Amino acid sequence: MSSAVKTETLKEANGAATKATNGKLEVPIRPRHVLGGVEEIIDPFCNPEQPQRISFHDVTSAAFLIRGGVERTPCPKATSSDLYGMELYLKKDFLQYTGSFKERGARYALLSLTEEQKRTGVISASLGNHAQALCYHGWKLGIPVTVVMPKAAPIMKIQKCRNYKARVIVDGNDMGEAKSLAMRMSREEGLLYVNGYDHPHIMAGQGTIGLEILEQVPEPDAVVVPVGGGGLIAGIASAVKALSPKTKIIGVESEKCASFTRAMENNGPIHTPIKNTLADGLAVPKVGYNAYATAMPLIDRMVVVKEEWIAVAILRLVEEEKCVVEGAGGAGLAAILAGHLDELKGKKVVVLLCGGNIDTTVFGRCLERGLAAVGRLVKFNVEVSDRPGGINDLCALLVRVGVSIKDIMHERAWLKDIYTVEVKVVCETVDWSHSLELKNELKKFYSKVQFSDVPLALTNDSDS
Repeated sequence: MSSAVKTETLKEANGAATKATNGKLEVPIRPRHVLGGVEEIIDPFCNPEQPQRISFHDVTSAAFLIRGGVERTPCPKATSSDLYGMELYLKKDFLQYTGSFKERGARYALLSLTEEQKRTGVISASLGNHAQALCYHGWKLGIPVTVVMPKAAPIMKIQKCRNYKARVIVDGNDMGEAKSLAMRMSREEGLLYVNGYDHPHIMAGQGTIGLEILEQVPEPDAVVVPVGGGGLIAGIASAVKALSPKTKIIGVESEKCASFTRAMENNGPIHTPIKNTLADGLAVPKVGYNAYATAMPLIDRMVVVKEEWIAVAILRLVEEEKCVVEGAGGAGLAAILAGHLDELKGKKVVVLLCGGNIDTTVFGRCLERGLAAVGRLVKFNVEVSDRPGGINDLCALLVRVGVSIKDIMHERAWLKDIYTVEVKVVCETVDWSHSLELKNELKKFYSKVQFSDVPLALTNDSDS
C-alpha cells in the first residue's frame, strides 16, 4: 500500500471515528500492510497519526448515560489523614461491583453502540479488570461480549468473566499477543474492538470519577491518579481541569512500568519494557495515543514509585482504612508515603483507590513485603552455642525484647565450628525503632549476627 493511500485510509477512518465520539460507534476495524507482508490491523478509534482528544462535554455525556448503572462511590476523609500532614480524601472506586473503575467506561461504550452492534457484540483484550467490567455490563445489557485474556491472567478473573456468560478465550503469552488475536477476530467476525484504555468512550466514562470527586470534595488542591494506559487520568483531568483549573492533576506509576513517564520524555507514546510488578493493572507497555494527547496538556506532574512503597501502601490501607486494594489501587498513596508529594502537606488532596481485585496469594505477599519494608518484619541469622539451652537462651532474649517469632529453623552441617548451630529467625516487631532495639540486644550477647539488608523503601528517593 502506498504512503498516500495509507494516509488517506487512516484519515478516513479517523474522521468517522471522530464523529462517533459524540454519537454511535459505526466504523469497523481496518487492516493495512506493513513491511514483510505482515498485516497490521488498525483501530480507527485509536489512530496514532490523528489522536482524538476527549472534552468535558464527552465526560458529562457519559455521566448522563451511565447514571444508575454504576456505583457512585464514596470519597471520605482518611481516618489516618493527620499522619500524612494533609487533608487526605480517598475516592473508593474499588467498591464498584466488579472491583474497579473500569465499569464506568465499559458501560458507556456498550450503551453507545448502534442497534446492529449491540446484536453482533464487541471484543476486547484484557488482563482482568476491563474484561470483567465489559463482561458484567454486557451481561446486564444483553450484549454479547468476547474477551481474549493472556495466559498470565489470574484464574479468578478468568472464571468471573465466564460467570457473566461471556465468551472467554485464554491465549497469548502477553497482552500484545492477546490483543493481536482479538483484533484479528474483530475483523473476521465483524465485532467492534473496544480498547480498554484508549477508546474515546472508555476515557469519557472513566472521567465521571472526576465529576464525582468535585461534588464530594469541592476545590481540592490536588487529585492523585494511578496511571497505566493513560485513559483514567485523561478522563479525570478533562473533568477536573474544566471545573477546577487550579486543582493539580498528579499521575503515579510503578518503577516497573513507567510507560507514561517515558512517553513524556519521548514526546509521544513509545514501547516501554515491562517488568513483573505488584501493580499489574498498570503494566501497559505503551500508553494510548488518544489518552496521551488528552492528558499531556492537563497533567501537572508525574511520579514514579518503588515497588516496596506500593506494598507499604496496601498494608497501610488495610490496617488504617480497612480497605483491600490491588497494587494499582495503592499506587497513589504510595507516592505520598515515599515522600514524593511533600509539597502537598497542609493541603486538600484526593487519592484515587482505583481497584481491589488482588489475588489472595499476592495479597499475603504484599502484606509481608510491606511489613518488611517498614522494619516490622525482621529476618536474621545468628550463631549460638550447640549445647542444651543454647536455642532456649535465644528465644528467651526474643521474648524479653517483646518480638513475635514467625519462623525459626537451625542447621549444623555447613558450619566450621562443630560446637555451634546457626539459627535463622523471622520475627515481627512493633516498628522500626523496636527492630533496632532487637538488633542491639542480639549484638550484646552474640558475636555472629547477620540481618537481612534494609529494604530500599526505607530511604526516600527523588522522583524519577
